[in-house]
Amino acid sequence: MHKPPFSTMSLYKNSSFLVLLVLNIFANVSSDGVNPTVLDSAAKLRQSPAAAVTSPVFNAGADSIFSLNLLSSFPEDLEISDYCRDLLNIFRQRCVAHVNCLVSSARPVKICQNCFSSNASLNEIYMNISDKMGPGNASCRDSLLRSDRLMVVYLLYSNLKDLWSKANCDNCITKGFQSLTNDTLYYMTTLNQTLACFEKYPQGNYTELCKNCKNGYKELNELYSGMEKNATMCIDIEDAMNLTRRLWSNFTCSIPREETVPVIAVSSFMLFLPIIFYLSSFLHSEQKKRKLIHPKRAKSYTSLVNIQDKLS
Repeated sequence: MHKPPFSTMSLYKNSSFLVLLVLNIFANVSSDGVNPTVLDSAAKLRQSPAAAVTSPVFNAGADSIFSLNLLSSFPEDLEISDYCRDLLNIFRQRCVAHVNCLVSSARPVKICQNCFSSNASLNEIYMNISDKMGPGNASCRDSLLRSDRLMVVYLLYSNLKDLWSKANCDNCITKGFQSLTNDTLYYMTTLNQTLACFEKYPQGNYTELCKNCKNGYKELNELYSGMEKNATMCIDIEDAMNLTRRLWSNFTCSIPREETVPVIAVSSFMLFLPIIFYLSSFLHSEQKKRKLIHPKRAKSYTSLVNIQDKLS
């Protein structure tokens, strides 16, 4: 008699039975030996394969050996030292503090003036991890920065450093991240005075505002242009100037810019240049006509021709 092929359902039933049998053995082992209820449970499982689905062993909320956390530790030679673990914890705290400062200062942009202290603290702990030696000349560079493919600590620090560099914050901060530069402080003072002047006048009374705040706004623009040329400007100053100019444009005030005067002069000269060219050409040609004199040789040649005609 031909036997039916071995079905996947039979394989599933037998596999489930074996797995649960092993699990029940481990779960019911006591200090004296094997719990006698294991065999009963195994027998019931063989009789009812559906019990594999509803077995309390697979309950995610129950205590079992399927815990998602790693309960056992790696050998000591693979673990990082206590010194490196302390540095990692300090880096975590300072990284969180710096990111919180950056996010809270995102709009309006004030990351350079508000976060230079947290940035300096983050740089300090990263230098301790990458360069300095701990007790017993132990280095944390390899264990914390290069021990895996992802390199989380290095990647986090690099991204934050890249953001700080794109913001050009070093242009507004003194060396050593101690304070803002004098140029930045003076610009911020002038900006606050200009904004205070705007706030003196109620909304709609723009005539007095344009008259009394014009000089302060003009000085602020001159400071900004100078810092832009000298490369002493950071994102805080750039964003503050953009917002101030947008605010000034709402007042419908007009201030002639000094650089527009040469542009107008050159444009006017280029406009009248063709007229000047054609006029000078015309006058020059008329002068040439007045000075044109027929040579005597040409006159003698004409007379000679007339004589020859008569003789012929």
